[in-house]
Amino acid sequence: MRTAAITAVGYYLPEERLTNADLEKLVETSDEWIVTRTGIKERRILRDPAKATSYMAVQAAQQLLDKRGISADEIDCIIVGTVTPDMFFPATACLVQDQLGASNAFGFDLSAACSGFLFSLTTGARFIESGRCKKVLVIGADKMSSIVDYSDRTTCIIFGDGAACVLLEPDEEGYGLIDYIERADGSQRDLLYMAGGGSLNPPTHATVDAKMHYLVQEGRSVFKYAVTGMADVAEQIMTRNNLTGDDIRYLVPHQANLRIIDATAKRMGIGQEKVMLNIHRYGNTTAATIPLCLADWEHELRRGDNLVLAAFGGGFTWGAAYLKWAYDGARFPVPAHVAAELENAQ
Repeated sequence: MRTAAITAVGYYLPEERLTNADLEKLVETSDEWIVTRTGIKERRILRDPAKATSYMAVQAAQQLLDKRGISADEIDCIIVGTVTPDMFFPATACLVQDQLGASNAFGFDLSAACSGFLFSLTTGARFIESGRCKKVLVIGADKMSSIVDYSDRTTCIIFGDGAACVLLEPDEEGYGLIDYIERADGSQRDLLYMAGGGSLNPPTHATVDAKMHYLVQEGRSVFKYAVTGMADVAEQIMTRNNLTGDDIRYLVPHQANLRIIDATAKRMGIGQEKVMLNIHRYGNTTAATIPLCLADWEHELRRGDNLVLAAFGGGFTWGAAYLKWAYDGARFPVPAHVAAELENAQ
């Protein structure tokens, strides 16, 4: 049976760091309050107004192509999971296609908020499984700083900017995406949303003055739904694939909140040593969080490792996926920023 296997990863992070100490100067908050409730210590910000989501996506994708040793014209399809496209249209994927020089690829964006990468991954896998495509580039990228109100202390502490991607290729040996569960519940749309910019509330002086082009989140309610949603689907994907905590190499969770991640791991019956965590480094980069985890941990992954990916985002959207890692990541070096952090911790 043909499956879609991840054969390479790439990432891009802006150089500028926005620390909790920096946020203390903008809003009434503290490092202790932020770390205790979210686990976040800093986040990356793409400050240059001339650079947007496509810029980060292209940098991540080019790194991936270089690592895999292939040219852009070998890519058949580009899917970009994002809620911060450069513009409504053309799709960010089309901008990436052009800037990469992927002359043989078609592409489109997928909007599912923090579940954007997971939904994009399973969508890309279908092109591989059907035989329509041989190489699908799946990117999660968001410039969240472009839609965050930095006078709103309930949201500005959470989000950061970044991009990461994976390459999907056919596999006939049982590696790759094995199973997935995806869900949506639009009845809870008023708990996490951005009201302005679309056809319902197109940009006007009034919508700008009312701050309708910034995201809004009802934190406590979102937390409650996210804890239940992510944990439920992670447990369900394990149960229907006859997996126990001992079988799992890593949980790869969306990095929204440390307490949500802890609750998901507990339901799965795994310890913290089996959880990919980088929320302290980057905050919530929305569609980029899961592939950024894969990039940070690539050097530790081995062929055949069982991974469970889980996400929850606005919409509401949520889901989990079970995949078997397809290559030995030991041949790739530890990312420099990860190595530096590990060295400082010793």
